[in-house]
Amino acid sequence: LAKYPEIKNLMGPDPHLKWIVSGMVFMQLLACYLVKDLPWKWIFFWAYAFGGCINHSLTLAIHDISHNVAFGNKQAKWNRWFAVFANLPIGIPYSASFKKYHIDHHRYLGGDSLDVDIPTDFEGWFFCTPLRKLLWLFLQPLFYSLRPLYVNPKAITRMEILNALVQFSIDLIIYYLWGLKPVIYLIAGTILCLGFHPISGHFIAEHYMFLKGYETYSYYGPLNWLTFNVGYHMEHHDFPSIPGCRLPMVKKIAAEYYDNLPHHQSWIRVLWDFVFDDTLGPYSRVKRLCKLAKES
Repeated sequence: LAKYPEIKNLMGPDPHLKWIVSGMVFMQLLACYLVKDLPWKWIFFWAYAFGGCINHSLTLAIHDISHNVAFGNKQAKWNRWFAVFANLPIGIPYSASFKKYHIDHHRYLGGDSLDVDIPTDFEGWFFCTPLRKLLWLFLQPLFYSLRPLYVNPKAITRMEILNALVQFSIDLIIYYLWGLKPVIYLIAGTILCLGFHPISGHFIAEHYMFLKGYETYSYYGPLNWLTFNVGYHMEHHDFPSIPGCRLPMVKKIAAEYYDNLPHHQSWIRVLWDFVFDDTLGPYSRVKRLCKLAKES
């Protein structure tokens, strides 16, 4: 920032985010109507090939919204409620819990018992062969959702209760209007595309040590177009208040800080290497002891 103060101009809300997310939510509601009479095999096909991609993208929109980039820091409640709205096609309440734990991921990156993004010792010990690592990728949504309850359990917040009430109410309305298949389409898409799916390569690409000494990596491939530029992850951790749409400009402005860092070009290659490279696995994370920051 001292060398490139113009980066400060990139901070602040993304005026287009709310419209893009709203379009995705309504697209999924339309899809619910369109799939209501399809055979079950096509329900799961479209859940994996289409709906799940949108749902995974919405989880990454929620990631951006958790940094208040939809309406700005002065409208924190608007951001929280908009995240609940973005959560609707995901089928499972997610946004409020994600916000609660994602703060610690940034504040205590790699912190033992604080950063719940780090796999447990059991995960590292058991999922150590190619077949088991493949299974771990399929089960990633399960570990991702349950790990916080084991590693760093926190009291349930009012916003989490409201998130769940809104989500399950919408699920019931969809079930009442169009039956079970649209509800399964939404939830199956979320589970499948947060598991073994090309977009899920970002879970591994971001903080697994592919090269010793480097614990955070960016990805500059085409799937950033579908994922709100979550691949610009080094840039994001440097400037979490800059929305994803402007992160490529950070790299362009401060090129000498990023161009020579190791990075990924393919999330599919990331998944392949993770499964078949014996030096990679759930243990391939930096873990450190962190002092708790004083709450203001």
